Amino acid sequence: MFIGTIHAEAKAFEDYPAAIRKALDFLRSKDFTKEENGRVELDGKNMYAVIQRYETRDMAKGRPETHKKYIDIQFIAEGQEYMGWCPYNPDLKVSEAYNEEKDVAFYEKLVPESNVVLGAGSFAILYPDDVHRPCVDVEGVKSNVTKVVVKISLDIL
Repeated sequence: MFIGTIHAEAKAFEDYPAAIRKALDFLRSKDFTKEENGRVELDGKNMYAVIQRYETRDMAKGRPETHKKYIDIQFIAEGQEYMGWCPYNPDLKVSEAYNEEKDVAFYEKLVPESNVVLGAGSFAILYPDDVHRPCVDVEGVKSNVTKVVVKISLDIL
């Protein structure tokens, strides 16, 4: 998992793969607090964004997940949340097997568990070995979040 802020100078991202730079440029280009929820095509099935709004939830209700076909860039436009994380490892217990159509598998819990606060302007880049639990209250406090998740196919990295 890579964590950063969208407000960094563009040169801070120059060593990133071209597809990730394109996604970060897109995230820098708009005020997503004023955009409608929904899917935005950036490069067909190779890269797209999903704009969403929600209220964070109790950590116990969060479900750790992984993806096999896409990386996620999860960008917080408004609000804050805990992003739970651990590396993929044999101690994880699957709670819902991989769904190829939805490109997601779910786990009982993160083992070991780390959490980071993502606030407005922050992003996390999550690869297939990054088990993550998004959308969680920070220290038990609910937050209304506007998030953009850019999905990038591993085929173009």
